[in-house]
Amino acid sequence: MSRRRVVVTGMGVVSPIGNTLPDTLDALRSGRSGIVIMDEWADIGNLRTRLAGPVLGVERKDYKRKETRTMGRVAILAANASDQAIRASGLTREQLGSGRTGLAYGSSHGSSQELEKHGKSLFERHSLDGLPGSAYLRIMSHTCAVNLAIRYGVKGRILTTCSACTSSSQAIGYGFESIKDGYQDVMICGGAEELHFTHAGVFDILLATSTRFNQQPDQSPRPFDEARDGLVVAEGAATLVLESLEHAQARGAPIVAEVLGFGTTCDGEHVTHPRVDGISEVMRLALADAELAPSAVQYVNAHATGTPLGDIAESLAIMEVLGPNIPVSSTKGLTGHTLGACGGIEAIFCIQMMQESFLAANRNLKNVDERCAPLDFIRDSIRQASPNCVMNNTFAFGGINTSLILGRPPAPLTGNAR
Repeated sequence: MSRRRVVVTGMGVVSPIGNTLPDTLDALRSGRSGIVIMDEWADIGNLRTRLAGPVLGVERKDYKRKETRTMGRVAILAANASDQAIRASGLTREQLGSGRTGLAYGSSHGSSQELEKHGKSLFERHSLDGLPGSAYLRIMSHTCAVNLAIRYGVKGRILTTCSACTSSSQAIGYGFESIKDGYQDVMICGGAEELHFTHAGVFDILLATSTRFNQQPDQSPRPFDEARDGLVVAEGAATLVLESLEHAQARGAPIVAEVLGFGTTCDGEHVTHPRVDGISEVMRLALADAELAPSAVQYVNAHATGTPLGDIAESLAIMEVLGPNIPVSSTKGLTGHTLGACGGIEAIFCIQMMQESFLAANRNLKNVDERCAPLDFIRDSIRQASPNCVMNNTFAFGGINTSLILGRPPAPLTGNAR
């Protein structure tokens, strides 16, 4: 079978800057931060950071008890975003369960809140007494994928991506490949993460969290800025419905974007230190997959989290592959680092920018670190632009790299598939 074109027909998001597409669009335009002070973290011994990006307004009580029996917060966030995306796509229950619809979804791990409760019960009392049968189902690494598949009756392939900060971008990429190579007609793709102090603790121990701005939450994180002092952990979920172009057109689905290319690699060298050549290579792979020259890319949504080493490495790689004139911003200055959800959330942001003809600014970027490559960093406010092709990068512990290339909706299909 020849390669099929893959389009986006539905999107849904819950994030620190909004739980609907209109709300996130408004925040992107206005530069509104979703970072707050977590006063309750003062009780956690030796935790230095006090900043995080919570999702407000999505609670377990919003769902029927039967629906959430096997769901921790991470799966509830995933369900909220996925409900939005599937509703927007217009897919029916019959289409979802046809066997030609699959699902690719990920998170760093299962529900941390549920794991904490499970661990206290198990290890403090050294007993299984009182542990609910659903406990493991809430904390298992593929809890989001399984709960979503059951919720929508999906009978096609299920891909469970559990690769920390590349979880949702790999899910989108693998969903894209599943459709373009003919294995499925539709893929529900994305990722989620719930907020928990242990997530902050992981980076805090590595001295990678922001602490200088503990009493000024709107001043951090600061991707690419010389005063950046680390990342801010956050939570959220994002879901994209991908379809073959032919399938979407045949059912009259709304097409909001096209997935043009995908690349994923591993540095194979260090667990936490990024490599410039690894980032460069994954961008080149995505371009090759899309059959595009570097000059075709008109904007990069950078992974940049506000850490000293990561921002520098990514900027140097972007410079090497795309040159100095490429517009670049990191929307993590608004949301913080949503970990396993970030690739999906930022892919949706990229599509919203193409739809509305603007580029988001780097929040808190006052003075670019002179060690970063001299790129066209978008500063102060949004930039009016009409990009046809954008790149979204994400990276994770273990040296895992991903790059997605997205484009505007294609013209009506004529002749052979792309």
